[in-house]
Amino acid sequence: MKRLLFIILATISLNSFAQKAESSLKVGQKAPQVVGFDQNGNQFKSSDVLKDKQLIVVFYRGQWCPYCNRHLSELQDHLEDFKKAGAQIVAVTPEKTENIEKTIKKTKTEFPVIWDKDNSIMESFGVNFILAKELQKKYKGFGVDLAKDNGNESQTLPVPATFIIGKNGKIKFLQYDPNYKNRSSAKEILEQL
Repeated sequence: MKRLLFIILATISLNSFAQKAESSLKVGQKAPQVVGFDQNGNQFKSSDVLKDKQLIVVFYRGQWCPYCNRHLSELQDHLEDFKKAGAQIVAVTPEKTENIEKTIKKTKTEFPVIWDKDNSIMESFGVNFILAKELQKKYKGFGVDLAKDNGNESQTLPVPATFIIGKNGKIKFLQYDPNYKNRSSAKEILEQL
């Protein structure tokens, strides 16, 4: 049953045409600020991290997305490698805190995960898109209610994306692909640090 749901959601996601073909941000540009509260209620500011570390910013859709969970699990498995390379990772999601907790249980994530409550982080990075109405209905039919899960009616999701920001605040690597199956691997990230 789970496999069938996964296949159906995967097919539906591929048909969402509201996503931009490529990132509006480019390597070498100054990165937007990431400010929010993590799963433990601690305020996170990218400017604090960038004082002495590089920052890996990962956008994911939600705990209902198996590709997202697999990606976050892989990144968690390499958390110490990222630290040794002088980087910190943060994940950003439109999902409410209680759903972030579900993601953390599924992925064993120990790095900060931020609820982008008003979608402002996603918007500043240019990864946001509104799920088409017909897909909203189909998602709901499969038990994915974005309004409930995200705590707002915007129906906004991020294109799964990864940005590496250097200590100078500039983007030194980005992975952005409207095909939700394509994600940055931990190996690829480490090669860019």
